[in-house]
Amino acid sequence: MDKSEKIESYFEEEHLFKSAINQLRELVLKTDVQETFKWMFPTYTLHGKNVLAICKFKGHFGIWFFQGIFMSDPKNVLENAQEGKTQAMRHWKFKSQEDIEHKMVLAYINEAIENERKGLRLAPKKKQTIVVILPQELKVAFQNNPTLKKAYDTLSPSKQKEYSEYLSSAKRAQTKETRLSKIIPMILDGKGLNDKYR
Repeated sequence: MDKSEKIESYFEEEHLFKSAINQLRELVLKTDVQETFKWMFPTYTLHGKNVLAICKFKGHFGIWFFQGIFMSDPKNVLENAQEGKTQAMRHWKFKSQEDIEHKMVLAYINEAIENERKGLRLAPKKKQTIVVILPQELKVAFQNNPTLKKAYDTLSPSKQKEYSEYLSSAKRAQTKETRLSKIIPMILDGKGLNDKYR
């Protein structure tokens, strides 16, 4: 199925909000965005940049504004799409077709398009690079056991850091030795120090 078929299928599928999402589509298509299909939803772009998407769920339907954080939101209807996960996206949820005020919805859509024209875009936060400081005990263990070093290198940086900090935080040499003997088999098994708690 190509994208146009997926779009038509999305809007033709029998659903509680079938008529309502088609009404939203009519409003969106009055503007100069391009209709495509991404992430299982009809998505509307301007010069290849995502502006909004029409979504439907069991209990509501709505519009996702990809850079909704920049919108004025005079009706105070926009919610963070996924609190703690999404940064810029905002969601306008509707519970019934009667909730769609055409002029207001079109005003929001046009503002989102205008913001895209202005290039208003929240840059995604870069993940902090994990710095791993290898304790002396591990360095020695790696020199004596290349297989251990190889197994350690296949672990994620966060797991490597957990092991390194676990060893480094021990004050006494005897504690460091005890900890080292405990973690060697775990590293060889490809396990993280705290995997059992995840």
